[in-house]
Amino acid sequence: MRNDRENYKWGIFYYNPNDPRIILPKRNRFMGWTVNFANPFAYLIIIGIILFGIIMAYLD
Repeated sequence: MRNDRENYKWGIFYYNPNDPRIILPKRNRFMGWTVNFANPFAYLIIIGIILFGIIMAYLD
């Protein structure tokens, strides 16, 4: 399922509504992790990471 090119938008964004995982390994497992943009919780994780970065920048 991970190597199916139809599940990648523009070749880089993983989007598979049939996959319940939120965070999964990239096509090349040694390259890290990606998020399933078809899962609404993925957006919460991304927003949380961005907010964390903004808060840490202001606290410094």
